[in-house]
Amino acid sequence: MSATKTMGALTVGALVTVTAYTVALGSNGWLWFGWVVLGLITVGMVATRET
Repeated sequence: MSATKTMGALTVGALVTVTAYTVALGSNGWLWFGWVVLGLITVGMVATRET
């Protein structure tokens, strides 16, 4: 499995985890910020791999 696919899976898993946390305990801005950063890193990896 490539590093890009691993990051993609990690990003999706993190989204599910942060969403479940938000539903159960309420929103946490730092968790969402962390997920956005992780998503941007993943997008950056995909963009550099495709060029």
